[in-house]
Amino acid sequence: MSPIAFSVVIAVYNGERTIRRAIESVIAQTLPPREIIVVDDGSTDETYRIVSRYGPPVKVLRQPNQGVAAARNAGVKAAQGEWVAFLDADDYYYPDRLALTAEIIQRHPEVDFVTSDFDYCDQEGNLLRRSLESTDLGRRLLAQEGMFAFLKATDFGDFIENHFGDTHTLTLPRRTFLELGGYPQEFAVCEDVHLLIRLCLRSQVAGVIKQPLAAYVIHPHSATRSDPLRAQIQTVAAWCSLKPLIAKAPPQIRAGFRRGLRRARFNLALARLRAKKRWGAFQAVLPLVYEDPSWASIKSIASILKG
Repeated sequence: MSPIAFSVVIAVYNGERTIRRAIESVIAQTLPPREIIVVDDGSTDETYRIVSRYGPPVKVLRQPNQGVAAARNAGVKAAQGEWVAFLDADDYYYPDRLALTAEIIQRHPEVDFVTSDFDYCDQEGNLLRRSLESTDLGRRLLAQEGMFAFLKATDFGDFIENHFGDTHTLTLPRRTFLELGGYPQEFAVCEDVHLLIRLCLRSQVAGVIKQPLAAYVIHPHSATRSDPLRAQIQTVAAWCSLKPLIAKAPPQIRAGFRRGLRRARFNLALARLRAKKRWGAFQAVLPLVYEDPSWASIKSIASILKG
């Protein structure tokens, strides 16, 4: 059986403090990738100088600042591997990230994409929690025997509602990524969930590796934490942009989407309450009356009205 050719795309903007760790975590893989494509999205610090010192398999692309989605899309467009994986400059892979992904693809060629467990860590590398343990669906998968688990189309609604994978654990065929149009560039955040939902809509089986394969580093400078209100506004906008596609989806996916949108609206309302925008908070959840007429929506609206 021929080895899987992976292209790993790393998008970076002003990442001089962490880009070495990210790149070297990919170089250190027990199964080497075909290439590591680092897309410097208009950095103004020492990032480009640091990255340009690496030789093969590292390739460097440089572009004016356009955002992380555009950077990842450019990396995949330039990729030569059959399968693409992603990594942000402030996160890092564990050594078997690609080897275990290749194993599940080779043993189960029916999978449309692969995701995995990962660790949330602080900036000092201390473990905060595991991703799979944080969702009901993830805990159900952990209770099953074996290293690998599988999501069928009937599971995608739960997965969409509160996914346990993340950009740095997602692996999919390059051809699929291009056919989907890549990451949407009009959203500063939630571009990853937007792609994941569209990916689920066209997939039948997803492979899940139940071992943590990467670290997601929590820090105060991320887009979601530096301006939480703006991030939640963008998140709701990203979810709402998918409504026309979801209208034609199977019932399980439509239900999962409604629950996910309800959560996004509630989080936006909370962010507006914290910003002393009580009327704006009510406006955020009011559409749930017709988007998701349910007891859960009534509870969400009542909770916001109580402040």
